[in-house]
Formats: sequence, structure tokens, C-alpha cells
Amino acid sequence: SSGINAEWPLRPGGYFGKFGMRFLHKKKNPTVCPVINVDKVWSLVSTQTRDHFAQRKDGKVPVIDCVRAGYFKVLGKGVLPKQPVIVKAKFFSYEAEQKIKAAGGVCVTVA
Repeated sequence: SSGINAEWPLRPGGYFGKFGMRFLHKKKNPTVCPVINVDKVWSLVSTQTRDHFAQRKDGKVPVIDCVRAGYFKVLGKGVLPKQPVIVKAKFFSYEAEQKIKAAGGVCVTVA
């Protein structure tokens, strides 16, 4: 017995101390990126707004600002209704962009 408490985290060979690399002054904010799927994008506006723009014939479409709702990236999971919409976000996945454009909408990147 080496005389060390057996419950301590020991490495083979009895080494005890710090392991691995240090990340000096780690800033967690740059890595934060809340996501939303295209099938949930319409939930950011009311059904009243959606119906209002569906009935309009002058070509105006709703603008959905995902960043204002707290989502930075739009992902492509799910089905988007065949109603044109302008979606604003910091990032778009390739599939999300294809689905929004297929519905007649536009993807706008914001800083």
C-alpha cells in the first residue's frame, strides 16, 4: 500500500496532480448558438399574422426575426408550409435555406 487514500482519483503509476491542457481565459459567449428548426419558425408569429398575410394579394410577406426571439441558427428539420416568408437569423443550414427558398421565401443573415 502506498499510504494514499484509495478513493482519490489516481492514474496508473500512482500519478496524482493536474491532467490535460488549460484553456486560459475561456469565453463561453462566442460558442453560444441557440437553434430552431424550419417547422417551428412559424410558431414565432401568431396564427392571426399568418392568416392575414395568406389572404393578402399585394405580394407582402411576413418577416420572422429569429434573433429577436432568441434563436441564432435555423436548421432544416421538418416541413415548411407553402407560404412565402422572410426569415432573419445569424446562420442558416444548407437544408433550411433550400426549404425556405422552395416555399418562395428569403433567408436574410443579420449580424
